[in-house]
Amino acid sequence: MKIVIINYGAGNIQSIKFAIQRLGYEAVLSHDEEEIRNADKVIFPGVGEASSAMEMLKATGLDKVIPTLTQPVLGICLGMQLMCSYCEEGDTQGLGIFDCDVVKFSASEKVPQIGWNQIENLKSDLFKGIKEKEYMYLVHSFYVPLNAEAIATTNYGLQYASALQEKNFYGVQFHPEKSSKAGSQIVRNFLEL
Repeated sequence: MKIVIINYGAGNIQSIKFAIQRLGYEAVLSHDEEEIRNADKVIFPGVGEASSAMEMLKATGLDKVIPTLTQPVLGICLGMQLMCSYCEEGDTQGLGIFDCDVVKFSASEKVPQIGWNQIENLKSDLFKGIKEKEYMYLVHSFYVPLNAEAIATTNYGLQYASALQEKNFYGVQFHPEKSSKAGSQIVRNFLEL
């Protein structure tokens, strides 16, 4: 199986690569369009600020490539947010894969949300073998409100969408590569889709 982690300059790609290796697979880091298109599975990571990450995607033309992929694609953290239509952070137009916006937590919540929180209302094969209210590791100041594409939710002052799915595209707000055994199971489930 050919697994490509999109390498566009934003992200914690080494920790994802190691998480995949621990499952007995190898992943390639690449920003090459042909290599990405020929992959069996694509992981779209991201850590950092939305507008600068989108500029990096545009500089490599990946903003045009990613929405046209037909194999399973997993966006992680900022990767998921960039797959949405719009992000308040940096007033950023997203890739429009998920028909929803990304907004900032209200001033009444401590941001960023850092640490372990529960995922629930699980609705996808991505969560096979994962129990309701399992803990995942999160670090973020912006969130996706509840919507029709939500396949998991989390509560942090309000209930929000912590995972999304639209056809072959999946997104998770949490970091499965940093979420112990359950996170590892989610990565395995994605690779076995």
